[in-house]
Amino acid sequence: MASNIATFPNLLTFLRMALIPVFATLLFYGKSDLALLVFVIAGISDGIDGFVARRYNQQSELGTILDPIADKLLMTTAFIVLSMKGFLVTEVKHLPVPFWVTAAVIGRDVLIVVVAGAINIMTGFKGFKPSWLGKASTLVQVMAVTLILVAAVTRQSFHLPTVYTIVVLLAIASGVHYIFHVGKLMGEAESQKS
Repeated sequence: MASNIATFPNLLTFLRMALIPVFATLLFYGKSDLALLVFVIAGISDGIDGFVARRYNQQSELGTILDPIADKLLMTTAFIVLSMKGFLVTEVKHLPVPFWVTAAVIGRDVLIVVVAGAINIMTGFKGFKPSWLGKASTLVQVMAVTLILVAAVTRQSFHLPTVYTIVVLLAIASGVHYIFHVGKLMGEAESQKS
C-alpha cells in the first residue's frame, strides 16, 4: 500500500499542493517575481508527474484522484488571489484579474464536481475521465496565470483582456462539453457490461 502512495508522480503532486500556500503568501507580500517562479515550478511538476506515471507505469488510484484536485486547488487559488485588489503591487492596466474571469473558472470546476457527484450518487458510476477540451482549458488557464504574473513583473499588459476572454470561453465550453463527455463514458461502460 505504501509503495502505491510514495510513487515519484504522487510525491510531485504532494509538492505541487505544498507550493499552493507558498505561492499565495508570496503574492500577498508583493513578491510577484518569486510567485511566478513557484507557479512555473508547480506547472512543470504537473507535466512531469503525468509523464512519469505513464512512461514508467507508476499510475495509482491515489494519483488519479489527487492530481486533478491539486490542479483545481492551484488554479482556484491563483485566480482568487490574482483577482483581489492589493495582492499585485503593480500599475499594469487590466490588473487585478476581473472577478468575472475568476467566477467562470471556479464555476466550471463546481459544475464538473456537482455533475460527477450527482451521477455517482444516482448510478454508482466512477469512470470519470477528463475530456480533451477540459485539458485544453486547464492548459490555457496555466498559461494565462503565467502571462498575468509576467505582466505584473515586467509591467506590460500582454493583451490581458484577450487572455481573459479566451479563458472564460474555454471554461464555459469545456464545462458544457464535460456533461456530454460523461454521458459518452457512461454509455461505453454500459456497452462493456452487456
